[in-house]
Amino acid sequence: MTRIAACCLVAALAVVALSPSALADGPPPRDLRLEGDHWTAWDPPTPPEGANVYVIAPGDTLWDLAARLLGDPYLWPQIWEQNRYILDAHWIYPGDPLLLGPAVGGAVVGEAGVAGDPIDQADLEDPASADDPFGSIFEDGQDSDDFDPAFAGPGMSDGPVPLGSESDIYCSGYVGGLEEEFPFSIAASEYEFLSPELDPQRDSELKGLYGRAATAKYGLSTSDIIYLDGGRADGLAAGELLTVIEPGELIEHPTRGDVLGRYYDYKARVRVLSVQEETAIAEIVAACDPVTVGSMLRLFEPEPVPLRRRTPMRPLNFPAEATELEGAPSIVYSVDGLVTLGSGYLVFIDQGEAQDVLPGDVFTIYRPTSDNLPPIVLGELGILSVQENSALANILESRYSIYIGDLALIK
Repeated sequence: MTRIAACCLVAALAVVALSPSALADGPPPRDLRLEGDHWTAWDPPTPPEGANVYVIAPGDTLWDLAARLLGDPYLWPQIWEQNRYILDAHWIYPGDPLLLGPAVGGAVVGEAGVAGDPIDQADLEDPASADDPFGSIFEDGQDSDDFDPAFAGPGMSDGPVPLGSESDIYCSGYVGGLEEEFPFSIAASEYEFLSPELDPQRDSELKGLYGRAATAKYGLSTSDIIYLDGGRADGLAAGELLTVIEPGELIEHPTRGDVLGRYYDYKARVRVLSVQEETAIAEIVAACDPVTVGSMLRLFEPEPVPLRRRTPMRPLNFPAEATELEGAPSIVYSVDGLVTLGSGYLVFIDQGEAQDVLPGDVFTIYRPTSDNLPPIVLGELGILSVQENSALANILESRYSIYIGDLALIK
């Protein structure tokens, strides 16, 4: 099948984007294949026996399915998380199956996505009361040594919930090496060529009251046209997405004092409109902060928002032992450079893939005390994205102000 035919077939099958924010995130996959009685770009697995399966129909979107089944369209990553054979979250194909789990949105989902009778909440055993939410965990006089940190306890959420948002991941950044190399950069923008020179051969130029206007706009944003210093010879193709990155400050460990790396700030996302042999024309399709000429670029890598079933925070009167915090991850940087942190703020810890930290992990935040007293439970953070030796996290809950240098222990 030719690429042109595949593109036409995609349109005919009414393949749709997942959410309004994803409408401009990239072209559809080019290589389709026949899977049973329908065409798809993915390799859907055979659903296990007894699984609740929904078969995608023309016109469906994960956005609409999440609104219908979960009651909130912004929870579409929950459905995607259960169907990871879909490699590009922006495209789904009629005929492909979606695993929906045993229950979605308080309703049991049967064959072909038909909702059954709602679950009777009175049938769910919840021995804890609002006055004593941990009453089912600790009996009177129970010793803290008996606490099992893996105990789920009375749930804060009936099902998995996102630990953050797409903007938390795509508008933050990462901790990398001191001098990382990037394949491309922004060479110029249209705004640098809007002030005419009368005769370039004679070095004359148009001047006004304040001199020559070298550029009409420095801080670039959504819909602005830019020029890249790479093109067809460098492997770029029309339709590709790239992330705009700006190197930031050095990050020092708050207690040891050694340099951990450099913070690299995600500024925007751009789409290549056309390519020449050594240059390319692109458009800024999403901006977190103003973009400037000279900023670095690398290929965009989609990351799903991790999901996790929320459970109550570690009991305040049963913290971890102080010895357990030896070698624990430390909060080393805040995305906005803030000193006093709380719920909803983005931070980095000094452990990542090399230390088996994964997206979706939840950590309890502690502050050690003096004189060998038990540490203080401050709150919780959830891991959104990981690098080799660092991880981006969202502070999910905080009892007191949290600071750089506070420790985190996996829940």
